[in-house]
Amino acid sequence: MPKPGPRLRLVDVAERAGVSLATASRALAGRDGVSEEVADRIRQISRELGYVANPYARTLAGGVSSTVGLVVHQVDDPYFSEIAGGVIQVADEQNLLVQICHSGRDPDYELRQIRNLIAQRVGIIIVAGSGFDDPRIEAEAKADLSAFQGLGGRVAVIGRHSLGVDAVLPDNEAGGRALGDHLVELGHRRIAVAAGTPGLTTVADRLAGVAAGLRAHGLSLADLPVVHTDFTRDGGRDAADRIIDEHPETTAIVALNDAMAMGVLSALRSRRIAVPDRMSVVGFDDVSVAADLAPSLTTVRLPMTDMGRMALELALKPRAARARRRSTGHKLIVRDSTGPAPAR
Repeated sequence: MPKPGPRLRLVDVAERAGVSLATASRALAGRDGVSEEVADRIRQISRELGYVANPYARTLAGGVSSTVGLVVHQVDDPYFSEIAGGVIQVADEQNLLVQICHSGRDPDYELRQIRNLIAQRVGIIIVAGSGFDDPRIEAEAKADLSAFQGLGGRVAVIGRHSLGVDAVLPDNEAGGRALGDHLVELGHRRIAVAAGTPGLTTVADRLAGVAAGLRAHGLSLADLPVVHTDFTRDGGRDAADRIIDEHPETTAIVALNDAMAMGVLSALRSRRIAVPDRMSVVGFDDVSVAADLAPSLTTVRLPMTDMGRMALELALKPRAARARRRSTGHKLIVRDSTGPAPAR
């Protein structure tokens, strides 16, 4: 067996894995042309042998990389554009460049983007957006980010619980509870939820908060319609159409992000359903356009720009013995899209 250390060569990894040198190189660089099964085996053997790609290690150890890799779920979602704005502000102050990658809420593609950033020798990686309930994906991302940190790279995440790195954690559950409280206090009992993509921890956390808010007033989320669609404007429109068609008695819709809420408002407008006289609508995030919608959107405010700043500031600190956590807080912003429940 080759001995771990700086003299270990890529060819040693290739020979142990039984693949060509080119295949081993592509797998460790995260490039196309290698099946995921083979690439995983090569990466595992690389870790077992202690192989380090020396140029990459020198780049990180010397602290000369000036690039921050930012992975977001969706670049055209205002939530992520505001987070990116905060990251870019701090990067500009520190004379760093920011490379933004888009994962489309696909866990396998997100993992591939992380590996591509590592292969491109960025100095810092920030992953923004919900975690996934697939333990395999989270475990693989955790292992890759841990190895990256082991070579001197720096990492912070936003909205992720289980990656074992510094994290900025949005106040999702408490914010969801505030929405449930608000609607029940307005007299709503026939409430539906446009819940977003299943499998996302953000969806689960916000749903748990809404459920807690309803439960405090004697209502059960299990008895109310919860419609899962894409965590996007189009997904919100589709969810609203289903709620209206299948549950016409509904008087309030909780959308678990503002993009979905915009789609809900669009669907209601196209059906000439008055908001809030006939239907109240709430969102979550308070993106910059929420106040300018017609009607303006009641929502939970998260400090998205500050979240981006906080994440990069964490990553720039010396690595701590234990992963640091920063909570964002939240604020319920009541606007024109909610009102008292209509009389039966």
